[in-house]
Amino acid sequence: MDPTAVSPARRSPAKRVIPPNPVLSAVVVSGFVGLLFVVEAVDAVLGGRFDDDGVIPRDFTEWDNLLWAPVLHAGWAHVTGNAVPLLVLGFLASSGGVRQFLQVTAVIWLVDGLGVWLVGSPGSHIGASGLVFGFLAFLLLRGLFARSAAQIAVALVVFALYGAMLWGVLPGQPGISWESHLFGALGGALAAWGVARDDRRAVAA
Repeated sequence: MDPTAVSPARRSPAKRVIPPNPVLSAVVVSGFVGLLFVVEAVDAVLGGRFDDDGVIPRDFTEWDNLLWAPVLHAGWAHVTGNAVPLLVLGFLASSGGVRQFLQVTAVIWLVDGLGVWLVGSPGSHIGASGLVFGFLAFLLLRGLFARSAAQIAVALVVFALYGAMLWGVLPGQPGISWESHLFGALGGALAAWGVARDDRRAVAA
């Protein structure tokens, strides 16, 4: 066996389907989801005081809310509705490793927050649904960008399960931040393109 040969999984981590350390990925993703419930519990004790601390479009005095808006929710039904998609999509999105997952999450988080701040409708935009849409878009597009048949197959399964959610990027649902959904999805698309580009550069090197 050629000692200089590199396994396909190591040669192209962007094409993995299962995380290299599934237990660690599960702990990280479930830990984040657990944090959402802890924050909502504190918010409930405080009488919903955090609900007004989301992204406030075009308000320069509240720009820092971009940093924590995704962990805030308007009640238990809101956080529970985001929990399962976050667990499933977040785990699948960590197939490139926890470090890459954190980078992908950061891109979605920032694009979502900045987009909502720039063009969002008045009011406080809170919730992790932007991350959900970001992970969904990331999973749907990364296989195409990486030219990975396995990831395209995973994307088809993901689309069958959650594809109907994509209608949430359109306006028309009262009380729903479609802007967060839209810009979260754009952030996921950007992250998918970046992961595939970096992978091609690494393979070429």
